[in-house]
Amino acid sequence: MRAFGSGRLSSDPLRRRLRRPSPHQRREEAVAFIKRFHEEMALPDEALVTRLRDVRRDLSRHGFYRHTPDELAFGARIAWRNHANCIGRLHWKALEVFDCRSIRNADDIAVQLLQHLRSADANGRIRSQISIFAPVEGDDTPPWIESAQLVRYAGYSDGQGGLQGDPANVELTRTAMQMGWVPPVSRSDFDILPLIIRDKEGRRNLYELPDGSVREVDITHPSIAGLADLKLKWYAVPVVCDMILTIGGIDYPCAPFNGYYMGTEIASRNLLDLPRYNLMDRAADALAVNRADPLYKDRVSTELNHAVLCSFARDNVTITDHHQESDHFIQFIHREKAAGRMPSANWSWIVPPEASATCPVFHQPMQDYHDVPNFYRSSASDGAMLGVSYATEDLNRFQRRFQRVRRRFRSWVRSKS
Repeated sequence: MRAFGSGRLSSDPLRRRLRRPSPHQRREEAVAFIKRFHEEMALPDEALVTRLRDVRRDLSRHGFYRHTPDELAFGARIAWRNHANCIGRLHWKALEVFDCRSIRNADDIAVQLLQHLRSADANGRIRSQISIFAPVEGDDTPPWIESAQLVRYAGYSDGQGGLQGDPANVELTRTAMQMGWVPPVSRSDFDILPLIIRDKEGRRNLYELPDGSVREVDITHPSIAGLADLKLKWYAVPVVCDMILTIGGIDYPCAPFNGYYMGTEIASRNLLDLPRYNLMDRAADALAVNRADPLYKDRVSTELNHAVLCSFARDNVTITDHHQESDHFIQFIHREKAAGRMPSANWSWIVPPEASATCPVFHQPMQDYHDVPNFYRSSASDGAMLGVSYATEDLNRFQRRFQRVRRRFRSWVRSKS
């Protein structure tokens, strides 16, 4: 691995993304989390009283407190359980949590991320994992990862409207090249970008992923040979790096996590979306689909999804389809309600882009309660509404009405600040 540093920046992009809860809100989130931890883990009341006393004391003295390893693991799993945009939460209890809070050097973080990638890819059997690094404590800003995912494909712009590779990563590619990264002599649509990590001083550090560290799947169709001419591929493990984990009022800006792919994420979104690879017409020709057919886009999308699923299965790499995952999400809803919790969900994210109305989630009413613990990208967007949402608990009608009024008042206060 090679690292390149840039000068200290005059602004702090991480600070602009972080939530800014008031001392009261932070204490409310901390107390609610500690109570939930002790309740769901069936710990004795005496332990809860002692822990709440310690947490309140640390918050009063320092403005923050430190989670125990068990609290950290529990909080990460609950954050996944609460995250409204994720369809694959049925197995939230199986999330493997790596406590990396003692790792604060950018070089060491890069080493741990490679270990995470190797561990998640257990010979193609993808395991859901999260590596949690140092939290925000007071005015100290810990290291964080600028790359949206651990593995990204380069996007090259010729400055005249021409693009090669992934358009979503043009700016990241330009930054990497300015820092010294040299693309392959023969550029392709699927050149793996180096990883960019900001250290605690805000300086960028660049790390190239070693050869052989990223498992990729060549995408071919089991019965239409022409698709192979496009030389499509995709990486096996999606490690999300740009989301901030918030647990009990404490934010962890460096908490990369992974699950495994649903086929539509690769075929319908990454490869066919207009702002991404935009391969609809090229794929139609490769798949011998007549573009004069008014439904040719439907046929291309279905065949490309079929190709992705078959290719991953051929290489024995874990993947799921949108019908199976929709059924799993309905099971998740039933389990949550049986446990006395109202599951949070965002319809526009949960419903798959392929054959939507044939999936049971299409007809499922959903509401995002913005409950914590959770993941968010910025306080200006998905982090703005996060807070303790007692609506996810099994409350009576009057309690629900009180909490609804309380949430509206809190939102009004935030809008004025």
